[in-house]
Amino acid sequence: MDPVGVVAVVGACRAERQSYAKRLAHQSGRVLVPADGSDGAGLGNVDGLRWLISTDEAVVEFGAAIDAIELVGALTSQEGRTRLMGVVCIVDAVHVFDDLQRDDYVAARSAPGLEVTAAALLVTRQIEYASTVLIVNWETLPTERLSVLIALMSHLNPVARVLLDSSDTDTPPTDTVYTPGQDRPGWIRILNGDFAPGATDARVSAMHYEHVRPLHPARMERLLHTIESGRFGTVVRSAGFCRLATRPDIVAQWDHVGHMMSLTPLALDHAMDDDEELLAIGQDLGFVGLDLDHEALRTQMDAAVLTDDELAAGPRAWCDFVDPFPPWHTASERSD
Repeated sequence: MDPVGVVAVVGACRAERQSYAKRLAHQSGRVLVPADGSDGAGLGNVDGLRWLISTDEAVVEFGAAIDAIELVGALTSQEGRTRLMGVVCIVDAVHVFDDLQRDDYVAARSAPGLEVTAAALLVTRQIEYASTVLIVNWETLPTERLSVLIALMSHLNPVARVLLDSSDTDTPPTDTVYTPGQDRPGWIRILNGDFAPGATDARVSAMHYEHVRPLHPARMERLLHTIESGRFGTVVRSAGFCRLATRPDIVAQWDHVGHMMSLTPLALDHAMDDDEELLAIGQDLGFVGLDLDHEALRTQMDAAVLTDDELAAGPRAWCDFVDPFPPWHTASERSD
């Protein structure tokens, strides 16, 4: 059986997403597989594609709660049953800035048990993993604000086509090759030194921060509050890898968008194989935002890492530092 070619349509606004999915299916002559009425994650649609043996290609709409990372993983690991040809993210120009600052959480119904994800993170990932970002309801935006929006989308995902919706908008290309591992997000490109956004604006910028020393957890917590206050500008997105001095043998994922911040343990140094490469020695972070004061942000990040005296005291002394962050449990510990 030949794989079903899939163009996924995602986005936070249901009406605009549904309307575009229908239009794309009609224009391209593909079968439409709509999202379920609850606007949930909708990964059940992926399983349903196995039975679309009468068609070669389909437009599949996914609900607002879909995690784009899971979507790409599901559609590229269906044992050859599906071929992901493109991801179109519908962005409502009127609401997207508010969507990126949301502080609520969404239940992931497809996950075992009760699992929630920050709504702003879902919106951001849908933009980051799209092959095309289609901006709708943009006509009433002032030119300056529209320029900022286009540049921000391009910074969050430098390899996506960013388009303004209109009656003559071309059907998005479907020659994108999606694999389970993707480097589309802007923060990954920043870390890899391959960051080249297609659209720019004076107010939108990106910054790469690196430091080999671990972070003092108490000073880091204060830094996060300062970042959220807007003292350095509006940090829309920051992500990468870091280490806390109180947990020096663990590399953590730094994942921040809007008012949401999470630190997730990724790897234990002593559990790595000989041929594995460290994700990070200290901090390796990418920042994207509006009106960013790079010098001030970098200075305060430097102030959050260990001082010369603290570093010289060694890991035993670091264990006595105040650590306001929740305990971590790695995957290996949970399986024991």
